[in-house]
Amino acid sequence: MLVVTTESVPGHQVRHMLGQCFGVVVRSRGLGGNIAAGLRSLVGGEITEYTQMLEQARRHALDRMVLNATAMGANAVVMMRFDSSEIGQTMSEIVAYGTAVILDPPPV
Repeated sequence: MLVVTTESVPGHQVRHMLGQCFGVVVRSRGLGGNIAAGLRSLVGGEITEYTQMLEQARRHALDRMVLNATAMGANAVVMMRFDSSEIGQTMSEIVAYGTAVILDPPPV
């Protein structure tokens, strides 16, 4: 499935707009990861434990959004965005969302 952050896809025409699609993931770092990240934060620099967790969560949210768009009958998602927030002090919510559309094939 084609997923773009733009409003349109060069060479394609939107035949039908199906509506909003999304994928949500809530992740929590385990106790060991929180301890390692806490120690690393004392010396500064990137906290790779959290970077990896959020990168995986974004991919998972994107996969769920594609499944949602597919279930709606879409062949593309335009205007895709990510949003994130914290739930409590130990969990992160990642949302991938966009507009599910049916694109006409490019002219030959």
